[in-house]
Amino acid sequence: MTSATIDAGPRPTETARRHVPQWLISGVAAVAILGLWEALGLAKIASGNVPAPTQIVAKIFEDGWGFYEPNISQTLREAGQGWLWGNGIAITLALLCVLIPFAERVVMRIAIAAYALPIIAIGPILHIISPIGDMPMVALSALTCFFTTLIGAAVGLRSVDQSSMDLIRAYGGGSWSQLVKVRLRASLPSLFAGLRIAAPTALLGAIIGEYLGADNGMGVAMIASQQAHEVARTWGIAAVATVLAGIGYAITAFVGRQLTPWVPRSRP
Repeated sequence: MTSATIDAGPRPTETARRHVPQWLISGVAAVAILGLWEALGLAKIASGNVPAPTQIVAKIFEDGWGFYEPNISQTLREAGQGWLWGNGIAITLALLCVLIPFAERVVMRIAIAAYALPIIAIGPILHIISPIGDMPMVALSALTCFFTTLIGAAVGLRSVDQSSMDLIRAYGGGSWSQLVKVRLRASLPSLFAGLRIAAPTALLGAIIGEYLGADNGMGVAMIASQQAHEVARTWGIAAVATVLAGIGYAITAFVGRQLTPWVPRSRP
């Protein structure tokens, strides 16, 4: 009889934990949180300023599509334009950093400075510079999603297989050939990681821009409901904005998965 330890395999509790789907754990946690929220809301915790989820949903249906449609359309239009401008400029600058390496330091310093600007501080300035139309909200939306996309694109363009780069160079290809044939494809996973974050932040930037001054939109509706002491409506607008941000994230993630089938997916 030796003193060697015999591995009896995983314990029953560990095996059971492995077989529990992640979606089931997340669902149970969400139901528990909603149940606790419902109980606290019905008990009128915080002087009734935290309504129950059922009260929020009931208010959303009571207001109806006629209330939400014009505000959602306005905010999504601003966020969509900001998303296109912010991401377009970010990807262009990332390509510039790869093709002209000495420009990277200047571009990154400017990007960090822009990212460090408080939105609350820059918002009124944008409204003064361009007080007409949706440009202040579009600019804030573009500013909020610019930095994450720039970093994701820049990191992705540089995360290439060196042997592939050497092969292109051995056949006489230059920086442009390396970019088109190797770098762009290699950058997609990292780029879409940034774009997934950019979708909700673009919506947030548009709402903050409306909050600082606009004629209509979800930010304006939230201010009006807050001033009218419509607590459930204020929470309802916030809930709808959260759903829209989640949809934007999910759509971007889906497109990213379709364009990068070679990237391994984590299993639940």
